[in-house]
Amino acid sequence: MKLSKLDRRRRIQKRIRKVISGTPSVPRLSVFRSNKEIYAQIVDDSNGVTLAAVSSKVKDIAGSKGTKIEVAEKVGESIAKIALDKGITNVAFDRSGFLYHGRVKSLADGARKGGLKF
Repeated sequence: MKLSKLDRRRRIQKRIRKVISGTPSVPRLSVFRSNKEIYAQIVDDSNGVTLAAVSSKVKDIAGSKGTKIEVAEKVGESIAKIALDKGITNVAFDRSGFLYHGRVKSLADGARKGGLKF
């Protein structure tokens, strides 16, 4: 029986999360992509705490014009700025089962441009 798209993504997500986990020194940068929006959050899995979160719904980003790929890059730059303000420079990138191209890649490039290392 063929897996649905969601089941396939969940299976890939489990495989990624076996290897990547956020620690206090190197938290996890998790990405979620819906059809309209994109979300990013920095998570410390050992304490179960979300350290920072940004989405394309934030007032500064939502008001700007551009394609979804350009908006994703702005989200990446924004999460990098918040992380650097909190003293976080290194993160482990978690694509959450999404393919690394398009909006996910754009968000990662924006975060790198903003100063995060992964």
